[in-house]
Amino acid sequence: MELTGLHILLTYICNYECDHCFVWGSPNQTGTLTLAQLDNVLRQAKQVGTVSEVYFEGGEAFLFYPILVEAVRDAKKLGFRVGLVSNGYWATGVEDAWHWLQPLVAAGLDRLELSLDTYHRTATNGTAVHPAVAAAEELFLSVDAIVVEPPRGRRSLDETLGERLSGGGVMFRGRAAARLTEGLPRQPWSILSHCPYEDLAHPRRIHLDPLGNLHLCQGIVIGNLFVRPLKLILAEYDPAHHPIAGPLVRGGPSALVENYNLAHERDYVDACHLCYTARVQLRSRFPQELGPDQMYGIAGGSASVG
Repeated sequence: MELTGLHILLTYICNYECDHCFVWGSPNQTGTLTLAQLDNVLRQAKQVGTVSEVYFEGGEAFLFYPILVEAVRDAKKLGFRVGLVSNGYWATGVEDAWHWLQPLVAAGLDRLELSLDTYHRTATNGTAVHPAVAAAEELFLSVDAIVVEPPRGRRSLDETLGERLSGGGVMFRGRAAARLTEGLPRQPWSILSHCPYEDLAHPRRIHLDPLGNLHLCQGIVIGNLFVRPLKLILAEYDPAHHPIAGPLVRGGPSALVENYNLAHERDYVDACHLCYTARVQLRSRFPQELGPDQMYGIAGGSASVG
């Protein structure tokens, strides 16, 4: 695996509880990385040799602001391009947002991505500039909006496989699979035969959660770097022998259902919807590969799966 991007979930905790959230972020979640753990993670990423970009995400990373600033500084010192995803709750005005962002810019932040939609209560009326955007521009910080549209069924596939997504329709995994599928157009389960978003065979980015778990896609784990070195986990990853990634690479979510003879409905909204519901059924059988509890909506869940 030639990894170029590491996306670090600084915390599962969030001040919001959005219906579309992949990671079930909420005020009731648990799990946050410490500075010592982040130092370990960043140094392991540097040792891989191919990682060039680090993103800090959540949950909501700004809830642990002092740790976030230090982590950005440490990542920049190690030579990474550094990005950050936030819901922008802290931007109560341009001046206030400037003071939140200036220490991060001084620490070396290269890019800010803001969730600006109705799920995050930050949608504008089409003319107003969000205070965080205005402050970022004053600081010459690259800034972009992530806009998740209301659910309407099948998501338009206008993004590159395995790349960071910048918006579009809801993906029906995580909390969205539980809350947002009712009444939407559906497709026969048998035709959902490929993963439309993640390159599970040759991933170039991976997500690290606060418990050390490495996720190919949220909830599909290949190891824990607090237990085994990141470089070794990546070198040993073989999708053909991973009990979840293997069937998904061969034939998508429908192959996962067939491979394990899972109970299923006739129709699903999309591939993510079928994949997530299938994985929920398989968790007890593959606890090391499907977790942690936090990714499946169980607050106060297990410490790790690796």
